[in-house]
Amino acid sequence: MVGLRKESKAGGNGMAGHQFTMVFREPAPLSEGGYPGFNPWTVNANGMIKEYDTAVTMRDGIKIYINLFRPEKEGKYPVILAWGPYGKHGRFQIYSILGNTDLNDEDFNEITAFEAPDPVYWCRNGYVIINADPRGSWKSEGDLTLMSPQEVEDCYDLIEWAGTRSWSNGKVGMLGVSYLAWTQWKVAAANPPHLAAICPWEGVSDFYREFAFHGGIPETRFGATWQNSISFSTTRVENFAEMEKRHPLFDDYWASKNADLSKITVPALIVASWTDHGLHNRGTLEGFRKIASRDKWLIVHGRKKWWHFYQKENVEKQRQFFNRFLKGIDNHVKDWPRVTLEIREKYYVGNSRTENDWPLARTRYTKLFLNASNGSLGKSPSKKEAQVRYDVNDITDKTQNSRFEFNFSEKTELTGYMKLKLWVQADGSDDMDLFVAIEKIDRTGYIVPFAFFGNHDDGPVALGWLRVSHRELDEGKSTPYQPVHRHQREIKLKPGEIVPVDIEIWPSSTLFEAGEKLRIIVQGSDIYSYPNERHTSEHIATVNRGVHIIHTGGRYDSHLLAPVIPPD
Repeated sequence: MVGLRKESKAGGNGMAGHQFTMVFREPAPLSEGGYPGFNPWTVNANGMIKEYDTAVTMRDGIKIYINLFRPEKEGKYPVILAWGPYGKHGRFQIYSILGNTDLNDEDFNEITAFEAPDPVYWCRNGYVIINADPRGSWKSEGDLTLMSPQEVEDCYDLIEWAGTRSWSNGKVGMLGVSYLAWTQWKVAAANPPHLAAICPWEGVSDFYREFAFHGGIPETRFGATWQNSISFSTTRVENFAEMEKRHPLFDDYWASKNADLSKITVPALIVASWTDHGLHNRGTLEGFRKIASRDKWLIVHGRKKWWHFYQKENVEKQRQFFNRFLKGIDNHVKDWPRVTLEIREKYYVGNSRTENDWPLARTRYTKLFLNASNGSLGKSPSKKEAQVRYDVNDITDKTQNSRFEFNFSEKTELTGYMKLKLWVQADGSDDMDLFVAIEKIDRTGYIVPFAFFGNHDDGPVALGWLRVSHRELDEGKSTPYQPVHRHQREIKLKPGEIVPVDIEIWPSSTLFEAGEKLRIIVQGSDIYSYPNERHTSEHIATVNRGVHIIHTGGRYDSHLLAPVIPPD
């Protein structure tokens, strides 16, 4: 049983200005994470100089340890940094443990760290690779805090150290997936002088809304699995699960983990996917929209994230990007389209198209009105009021939901943000947790599956969530097509009260042919669940009880705002 450790007041330890108490947990033994042991040594092999467990001293005297790989030929080379707590020693076996990622252990060099670039490939192409164990992880000194201001300071210090070595040309880039992308948002906003380019490949940028509380509903599975995978330490580790319990609303704790994206000015190649709803999808696209970089590109695909990161053509794209901004090569990157999107048709079927902006300026936001009397969606609202009910007392009963369908009479592309407005009522409760899925139905009535969450083959078009007591909008950040909720207080329902709610549906891109349907499902529990999977999101700590009622027609303009893209 993992226990709580001493609590620390934030304000020291690189977190000045934030008022909260940090709770730590006992670390996991290093041996359980496949740690090969602490062994500072250098070896020359295969044209590379490999330096293991090299100490780098931070500004406060704490030492962290890195593995460094550089070309054997003497010279000055650009540096690519991979910063994450999963272990610099290479934990590539995790892909086979997770299962169904379309990757195999033999696809990786043994020194390739989880979600990180392959040192062999990059050294052969004239780059230095650094894999770091952040403060408090593995054998690095200090306490491990996650996405914290302290981590920003340390990553900043390592970038400056790397940019001033005798083998460095003074240009440092960052590359990696997930946590290795999260840290890029954070440190790039601090603008270390030697950071010259970043490549965040699918990364959360708002840890309350995208990671811990979807629509204000606590996520209960992925976060716990993730905590176990990053808790290998000889000191102590931030108890993320306990901090979630103590901070159910957006406050200083969550603000301390989010980067001010507007401060990022370095060149950026940003890659997102339509498939990572419940994790990276929203935050990566927000990153592209909000960073201030003049040189920035966005690629959005519909495939599994790790498979896509390591595809040869994508590794080559990464290299061409860094060749331009770390080596100064005047290559074709300057001519890349600003945005490249995959328009999905079904699992691993879709066509890519280039665009000038995101979201697409030519989008025609179209209201599809819900009709509870017949379960349809229509372009005109029903004049007659109606309601549909479903029971939420048994979360295992997946038949308890409401469904609405729209039949496409012509080929239609939906690409961008959706918003679902509902008029809702709780019978027997003062709150509601609403789970929404958008599905594609083929002409024969079967669900069309899509890649989902990195290692699933049967996912939806898009997902959305909302705890109704969190319905208050941040008017300054919301747009007509993307509601942004404040999550700073709870507004409970009164008996018999009917309220309007705006539910953010995470971004997607899907092509519907004539005769195919769009289906909306609304229910009180996860619509897509994988109870025997480790790598998935789940929400079992709901507030639901009694009956949910959705009102449509007449006074109740419940509708889906859909992003219709006109043909070229």
